[in-house]
Amino acid sequence: MPLSNPQKPAGSRRRKNMRAEDREKQIVAEAVRFFAECGFEGQTRELAKRMGVSHAVIYKHFESKDALIERVYEHIYLRRWNPDWEILLHDRNRSLQDRLTQFYLEYAERVFDYDWVRIFVSSGLKYYDLTQRYLTLIREKVIVPAALELRHEKDPEDNQTPVTEQELELFWGLHGGIFYIAIRKFVYNLDVDIDVPRAVRSAVDTFFNGVQDTLK
Repeated sequence: MPLSNPQKPAGSRRRKNMRAEDREKQIVAEAVRFFAECGFEGQTRELAKRMGVSHAVIYKHFESKDALIERVYEHIYLRRWNPDWEILLHDRNRSLQDRLTQFYLEYAERVFDYDWVRIFVSSGLKYYDLTQRYLTLIREKVIVPAALELRHEKDPEDNQTPVTEQELELFWGLHGGIFYIAIRKFVYNLDVDIDVPRAVRSAVDTFFNGVQDTLK
């Protein structure tokens, strides 16, 4: 007796009849985790296999792998950036130390994430320029403004002298030191059992204790 075809579950039918917009969102969500685990050398054919769809389904929604990666960048990086942070960093009613403490507490809460960190590192190791573009955003929105605000706190009348690379490097050091907590956890897979908010506050406090001596 021939075997009868089992009825497919309703969930499978819904996946096949998914609206184009929902399918795109599903592909992007799956691609984020796929690239986080496999790096950008991971093939879209393998991604399709993981999703249980044909390879053609991905290219029906994205004209190329690069186009899919671009959408991943928008999804995981740009959408997590909070424009209010730019206002915060320019608020001279508060000390720069207070502003940076709040910024890095909120920043760590948003980006200390497996997918975010691993895709960031993977992009930096390949020809994709996602990491460079994101670091340009950090430089323009965080590093340079912070250096200018420190200059203002030191001398409110000094509005003409451009910040130096040495001044910028101080803030890159602070930024990198905080982010290294996430690198250790999500890239090196170390057991980082620490209180992140406390570590962030400590890093900013230590920075400001030392920076005053550096700039004397």
